[in-house]
Amino acid sequence: QVQLVESGGGLVQAGGSLRLSCVVSGRIFSSLTMGWFRQAPGKEREFVAAIRWLGFNTWYADSVKGRFTISRDNARNTVYLQMNSLQPEDTAIYYCGKSSAIISPTMSSMYDSWGQGTQVTVSS
Repeated sequence: QVQLVESGGGLVQAGGSLRLSCVVSGRIFSSLTMGWFRQAPGKEREFVAAIRWLGFNTWYADSVKGRFTISRDNARNTVYLQMNSLQPEDTAIYYCGKSSAIISPTMSSMYDSWGQGTQVTVSS
């Protein structure tokens, strides 16, 4: 069983940066996809970024392309989300998820494990 623990959220002014971390523990298969999703109050959970546990494939939501970067450190079993040029509309709880599927990395329904979430608040 895989456990995910996010950290790194906080309060930042518009234009600022944060780096989120997701530590993965348990049985990790090379075919895994790790993703970041976010959920703002009153809204559905939405895809942010995803990365294969092995290889170089990454995916981004159009709203974060050029501002956010997903990466991983396999030796540390950690996935990161570097967020630059943050805007108030980025305010949400950010969740790290694990998918064992090889398709549709942008769909939350493909993810079978989630962390507890970390709050990101961007002030204007």
